[in-house]
Amino acid sequence: MEAFLGLIIGILVTMALVTLVKHVKSKQVRHSQSIILLDKIQKVCKFITVEGDFAEIYHYEDVKEKFLKLISSRKKALVVINAKAYVGFDFSKVKLRADENNKKIILQEFPQPEVLSIETNLNYYDKKDGMFNKFDASDLTGLHNDAKQHILEKVPESGLFAIAQKEALDAILMMETMVQTIGWKLDYSTLKIDKKDQAIIDKQS
Repeated sequence: MEAFLGLIIGILVTMALVTLVKHVKSKQVRHSQSIILLDKIQKVCKFITVEGDFAEIYHYEDVKEKFLKLISSRKKALVVINAKAYVGFDFSKVKLRADENNKKIILQEFPQPEVLSIETNLNYYDKKDGMFNKFDASDLTGLHNDAKQHILEKVPESGLFAIAQKEALDAILMMETMVQTIGWKLDYSTLKIDKKDQAIIDKQS
């Protein structure tokens, strides 16, 4: 009888240990999955949703004075800027939290659209050097930087941010697809999403 009870107890202890080991391994797998997934989403980094073309005329002028300001030398140029601005979302600013027990990634905060990069092509017209104030390599570098800044200041009034904001849904859906690849769900219930966009999400889910 004692041997039988010992056998039963041994079986129960073994089953408990096996269950505990499986639970720990399952928790470790979920933890590993969440870390890999969060890292994967953040490594996407920048997601371009809209681009805009700009054509601007920029007047450059620089005056240098010498000999107690008695003599001045002026260099100037008419610069035509052709530029392309890329607007989208920086995923490194996305705030996520993993709920490993329920296999959910909770989207706590989604960034506002921003200018991710600007490509510029400059053409110079009516370029004139001053007597002792001539264009050099540093001037051209400075002009490129000024041109990018000029375009950057034009982006807000171009409406690109508003267009990108409407495309935020595509970015969230992309994240949701990434999460679903490992059998998890993306929870974005804390975000404010337009009812029309929510209907699209529900339809695609």
